[in-house]
Amino acid sequence: MASLEEIREARLKKLETLKKLGKDPYPAKSERNIEIAKLIENFAGLEKGKNSVTIAGRVMALRAQGALIFVDIFDGTRSTDSEQTGKFQALLKKGEAIADEDFDLFAETVDIGDFVEVSGTLFVTKREEKTIQVANWKILTKSLLPLPEKWHGLQDIEERYRLRYLDLLMNPELRELIVKKSKFWDVTRSFFKERGFLEVETPTLEVTTGGAEARPFKTHHNDFDLDMCLRISVGELWQKRLMAAGFPKTFEIGRVYRNEGTSPEHLQEFTNMEFYWGYADFKDGMNLVKELYKNIAIELFGKTKFEYNGHAFDLADDWKEIDYANEIKKQTKIDINIATEEEIKTKLQELKVTYKGDNKERLIDTLWKYCRKNITGPAFLINHPVIVAPLAKKVSDKEYVQMFQPIIAGSEVGRGYSELNDPVDQKERFDVQGKLMEAGDEEAMMPDLEFVEMLEHGMPPTCGFGFGERLFAVLAGKPLRELQTFPLMRPRG
Repeated sequence: MASLEEIREARLKKLETLKKLGKDPYPAKSERNIEIAKLIENFAGLEKGKNSVTIAGRVMALRAQGALIFVDIFDGTRSTDSEQTGKFQALLKKGEAIADEDFDLFAETVDIGDFVEVSGTLFVTKREEKTIQVANWKILTKSLLPLPEKWHGLQDIEERYRLRYLDLLMNPELRELIVKKSKFWDVTRSFFKERGFLEVETPTLEVTTGGAEARPFKTHHNDFDLDMCLRISVGELWQKRLMAAGFPKTFEIGRVYRNEGTSPEHLQEFTNMEFYWGYADFKDGMNLVKELYKNIAIELFGKTKFEYNGHAFDLADDWKEIDYANEIKKQTKIDINIATEEEIKTKLQELKVTYKGDNKERLIDTLWKYCRKNITGPAFLINHPVIVAPLAKKVSDKEYVQMFQPIIAGSEVGRGYSELNDPVDQKERFDVQGKLMEAGDEEAMMPDLEFVEMLEHGMPPTCGFGFGERLFAVLAGKPLRELQTFPLMRPRG
C-alpha cells in the first residue's frame, strides 16, 4: 500500500499534467446549472426533454471498466422532500458522447476526492440507476491527499475530531445530526416568535458575568484598558434590563463560554437560549417549557419517546414535580436543611463522589448532581434552597425559591425561575456571593451593583428560563462533544 507521501507525489504529477495542458486545476467558478438535489427532484422531466445538464461536486467513488468510467459525484445539497443529500452517478463512455482525449485525461488525472464539473444528458441504466452521460468535464479542485477509506474511515477519535471536515464528509449520520441541530434552533426560534417574543442581542463581553455560577474566561479590552470576561449566560441580566425598559417578551440564542472541565454533558463553548417573560411566573414558565420540548421532539424526530443513558422517557407523559430537599433525603438520607458541611462531605465520600469547594452551596449542589442521575423524568425539580439560586424569587417566608429545572434521563436540560425583582433582597444575595468569591469559590456569581440599581428603578414580575445543546444531545442520544461541528482540540505538537 502506498504511503501518504507517495500518494501526494503521484497527485502532484497529475496536477502538473493538467497545468501543462492548459487546464486550471483550481478555477474560481463552476458553470453548473443545477444542484444535484434539484436534479433528482426533476429528473423525469429533464430526462424526457433530453436536456443537457451540468452538475458539480466531489468525486466520492470511481469505477473504471475498460471503456467505461462510473463516477459518484456529491455536492451536499438537500432535497426539499427528502432527508438525502445530493449524490449522483455520472458515466464516461469512450467513443460515445465524450471525446477520446477527454476520456483519457479524466482516467489519467482524476482521483477520489477531487472536485469536478460534468455536463451531459440524463438516462436510466439497466440497473435503474439515474445517471448523467458525460459529454464534457472540467476539474474544479485537484486534491493532493486521499479521503479516508469508506468502510474503515477515521477510527481514532482524536483524528476524527481534528479532521472533522473528513469525518463529516464520510459519515452521513453525523452530517445529518449537524443539520438536525440547526433545525433544533430553527424550531426554537419559530416557537418563540409565534408567541410574540422579540429576538434580541446582548453583550458577549462583560465586566461582571451574571446569570449563572461558573468560572469565566478572562480577557482584556485594550482600548478601555479594562479586564473583561466572556459571558457565561445568554444575557440574563441584560434581558432583565429589557423587561425594565418595557419589552415584555424577549429571547436570545447565542454562544456562551465557561472555563470548566469537559465531560459528556459539559463543554467550554456552546449555544444556549434564554427567554424572559414579563408578568409571568415560574408556573407559567413550566407550562411553556413542556410545550416547547414536546414541539421540538415532534418537529425534529417525529416522536416523543426516547432512550438515553439507560433511561426511557416520553415527553408526552405527565411531568412530575420533584422537591429538591426531599429527593436528596430520599436517595441519600441527608436532610440538607439541617445537615452540617462535615456531614455532607462524609456522605459524598461514602458515595465515592468527588467534590471541589467546601462551602455549603457547592456541597449541596454536588449531592444533588449525584441524585439527579437516578431520575428518568420527564420531571421538574422545584423548591431549590435559596443558597443555590441567587437570582430567583423566594417562596414567601420559606428558605427555598420559585425555581424549576427540567430533568430528563438523569440530566438537567434547562433552568428557570420567577426572577428576583426585590433590589434589597438581590443586594443581600450578591453580598453572599461576593463573600464566597473572596473565600476562593471560582464559580460564585459576580455581584453586579448596576443591575441592583436597575431593580431599584423597577422591573415587572418576570419568568426567565434557559436551555442549551444538552437537550439536543439527550434527544439525539449522543455525547455533547460529538455534536459540536468542530470540537476544541489541543494543537498538534
